[in-house]
Amino acid sequence: MTISMGLIGWIVLGGIAGWIASMIMNRDASMGIFANIACGVVGGLLGGWLLSAFVDVQSKGMFFSFLTCILGAVIVLWIVNMISGRRR
Repeated sequence: MTISMGLIGWIVLGGIAGWIASMIMNRDASMGIFANIACGVVGGLLGGWLLSAFVDVQSKGMFFSFLTCILGAVIVLWIVNMISGRRR
């Protein structure tokens, strides 16, 4: 079974994953909705790429894909924090 989402699905899933990741990394107050969406979508791509070396992400289902997006978004925010310095 392969998971296929349209553009709206990527935006919604990315927005929610980016928002959760921003709360985990204590950046929720400094991020807006568009930054959350971008962080979640880029994080989903990064997380899927990293985990695909170990696990078949597409066959694990929607919940695993959502967790992959959150993990990738946390990594993206960590990289942003390291590059730009932590802002409050």
